[in-house]
Amino acid sequence: MMQYRQGDVFLVRVRSRAPGTEPAARERGRLVLAHGEATGHAHVIRDEAAELYVQPKSGRRYLRLVKPARLDHEEHTPIELPAGLYEVRRQIEYTPEELRTVAD
Repeated sequence: MMQYRQGDVFLVRVRSRAPGTEPAARERGRLVLAHGEATGHAHVIRDEAAELYVQPKSGRRYLRLVKPARLDHEEHTPIELPAGLYEVRRQIEYTPEELRTVAD
């Protein structure tokens, strides 16, 4: 299983999308995988051929790359991703009070 992590974003290579996914809109020409809560920075794919899909009920997201693309973030080293389909997940952290999404 191919996996990639950048800050609080975790990408897992999958064979197919969940049913009922819809294309996500681009923000200023970029696909935003996650907005940073702490800094306002974002994890983005700038490749015009890349596609992001969202399942409205569950919020599950999938990134489709028809060719290799780079995942960028202002505070992290860029990651080169091979072509393929990825489920986009947010990292979860444990605290004694709760499980919560990692703030990046």
